[in-house]
Amino acid sequence: MRYLIRDRMFAFHEEAWIETEHREKLYKVNRRFLRLRTTFDFVDTHGEKVASITKKAFTLHHTILVKQDGAVVARISKRAFRIFSDRFKVRLRDGRRLRIVGNLWDHEFDIQHRGTTLAHISRRWFTIRDAYAVDVLSPEDSTLLVVLAVCVDHIIQDRKGEQLTNL
Repeated sequence: MRYLIRDRMFAFHEEAWIETEHREKLYKVNRRFLRLRTTFDFVDTHGEKVASITKKAFTLHHTILVKQDGAVVARISKRAFRIFSDRFKVRLRDGRRLRIVGNLWDHEFDIQHRGTTLAHISRRWFTIRDAYAVDVLSPEDSTLLVVLAVCVDHIIQDRKGEQLTNL
């Protein structure tokens, strides 16, 4: 299944929709600001919260928690000081460990478990300027994989902003 995600969706005033390849709206991403954290809620078309993403503040590594029904189902982290590669590690509640590898800056990366690709994220399939696709190859984890793609996008946008302020 292919999903469409707009990558500049985290502007202060915006809400964004995640759609199927047939333009059917599935989830709305709402952004809430907290004092020490930034939280995003995934809400379905009926207004029910499906998941929330919370960026932890004051950590040496970029760390984001994914919660469903109040419980942490995934922890995604990236070392702040990686020299040779750009990789994320994901620990799931069920004990699985996923890796996110590829060209993250151009949104061409895979979410893998033990060398098997569960999802491929790519900007090249869409001509819409600020959009990219998430091709989910593991349908039982489709919502979680889309949420992880949004987490990576959020961390990339944060890092781009940090680099611009350091210039």
